[in-house]
Amino acid sequence: MPESITQLCTTVVGKILLAIIVYFVGKWIIGKLLKLTSKIKGIGALDPNVRTFAESAIKWVLYLVLVVSIIAILGVPMASVITVLGTAGAAIALALQGSLANLAGGIMLVIFKPFKVGDYIETSGVQGIVQSINLFYTVLTTLDNKRVNVPNGGLMNATVTDYSAEPTRRVDLTFLTAKSEDPIRIQDVMKEVMAANPQVLADPAPFAQVSGGTNEAMEFTVRAWCATGDYWDVYFALLESITSRLGAENVKAPAVRVISDK
Repeated sequence: MPESITQLCTTVVGKILLAIIVYFVGKWIIGKLLKLTSKIKGIGALDPNVRTFAESAIKWVLYLVLVVSIIAILGVPMASVITVLGTAGAAIALALQGSLANLAGGIMLVIFKPFKVGDYIETSGVQGIVQSINLFYTVLTTLDNKRVNVPNGGLMNATVTDYSAEPTRRVDLTFLTAKSEDPIRIQDVMKEVMAANPQVLADPAPFAQVSGGTNEAMEFTVRAWCATGDYWDVYFALLESITSRLGAENVKAPAVRVISDK
């Protein structure tokens, strides 16, 4: 009897030690495989959205294989494991409906590609540059360098504005001057300033026109097209240069009010 107990303990301890060894070795191998996968030519040529999503999926699958292997080493009957996993899977599916929605959302984002890594987007009150699209979350970096994780499920059902999708963007500014000023002269000055900026596109032509006003002031709308990557440079350059030029031209009350789609 003592020999049987000793033999049983030896067997159990041996299985546990082997399972621990397999875990650490398997974890090391998974790390190496993931690094190797990222260097595969075919994987590297994929769209960044698909590549990030595929790498996350491969990681989860490899760890699932590792867990199943450890369970098998411990001697747990696979039929029982499958039954337990099936029951637990149903319960987990009900408890994690939000997570499953995020997973489905991630798959839809990869398939339909409403935006890509590197785009500047706005969604659900958040703006930022897309850093990665993972299994459950899309990671954004804001302009002030904060990281925001947006659930994929909500992202697929939300309105998304992609500021980087088109090659050009329009800069909209609004300026106020005194009502006594000559509107034609003001418009010509604004167009001259825009034409002098090398980042402002000639086609479509820059626009400056009276768009409203009050008893004391005239409102001028200024519109200029530029390459999407130059948007903020042109935005601030025109804001500064037009204001300075109006001052140099002795335009009365060149107060500025900015309206932008940002």
